[in-house]
Amino acid sequence: MIDAPELLLTNARVVLADCVIEHGWVAVAAGVIVEIGEGTAPGRGEDFAGDLLLPGLIELHTDHIEAHYVPRPKVYWDPVAAVVSYDGQIATSGITTVLDSLRVWREEGAEDVDGQAATLADAIATARDAECLRVDHWLHLRCEVPMPGVIADAEGLIDRPDVRLLSLMDHTPGQRQFRDPEKLRAYYRGKTGGMADADLDILFAKRLKYQEDHAATNYRRLVELANTRFIPLASHDDTTPEHVNEAIRDKVAIAEFPTTVEAAEALHAAGVRVLMGAPNLVRGKSHAGNVATAELAQAGVLDVLSSDYLPSSLLLAALRLPKVAPAIDLPAAIRTVTKTPAEAIGLNDRGEITPGKLADLIRVHVMDDIAAVRSVWRGGRRVA
Repeated sequence: MIDAPELLLTNARVVLADCVIEHGWVAVAAGVIVEIGEGTAPGRGEDFAGDLLLPGLIELHTDHIEAHYVPRPKVYWDPVAAVVSYDGQIATSGITTVLDSLRVWREEGAEDVDGQAATLADAIATARDAECLRVDHWLHLRCEVPMPGVIADAEGLIDRPDVRLLSLMDHTPGQRQFRDPEKLRAYYRGKTGGMADADLDILFAKRLKYQEDHAATNYRRLVELANTRFIPLASHDDTTPEHVNEAIRDKVAIAEFPTTVEAAEALHAAGVRVLMGAPNLVRGKSHAGNVATAELAQAGVLDVLSSDYLPSSLLLAALRLPKVAPAIDLPAAIRTVTKTPAEAIGLNDRGEITPGKLADLIRVHVMDDIAAVRSVWRGGRRVA
């Protein structure tokens, strides 16, 4: 035992990558985990009173930052203040590493935050440099492949040192998530407060033209941009065998939100990590009418959970996963929000409670079906 650990957490249910220590303790020094034990701790520390001790959660895909930057339609908040507010919500949700998903495309009149990726990326960097952030922030560039300006916008961001993931998306009417164009109409009506069908007709025609003119060329260039910089790739809304083959061919690391069981099974079998929405699991269904997260968990092809649009859903979904899919025990469920996402993007210094890993840790109190994050440590320092 180290002589004087900086932090000693005791009397906890310690969730390791492959088992649970029902009455355990963890010692931390110099920001990393140095020792783990069972039974009586070798000193006085913070008594967890039987609460869970988990690795800090790792979020690969959340665009929730936009809700803080644009809290109401056409209302833009101070971007640095928005980042700090968002960071606080992320931390108190138990997330210690987050990939902030920024929309890298422009489409006048369609979205409130188009063209703001650079603004938000700069705001994140400013807040980080000012030591105003509680958790570790990286960037996830969400690239809408058919958009005419997506290559120029991606090239303006790709060399930032905090870019960790690039996803290849196509929300063209009739494609992938929106094979049924009526779902896309409903999406835009909700986003804008009610676009008229005539306006949507114009928008959809423009989108289809963009797809025809630019998608193939843009796709190859985006793959090249990521590969030459060793940035992991994510596919998005894979649906058909062609989508699956394309993802496998281009060695994507993560398949975000496949829309069918068949696509998810093929991707998982090929070694592509399948990511699905935590809100989908908590609600019991997809808000877009596609395959349920629970169905993929029961099929044994769910690898990673993402909070998507609601940060607090990540922990809640992970804890509910063993009830939804009994073959998944608690350590396996927690791996979907810690170890597996960390490995998928090459952050191998975190994501599990084991000596030598970063002391990114959370204390979670569970009562019946309710869970609350009581404390959060990042690198052994309490941040929430």
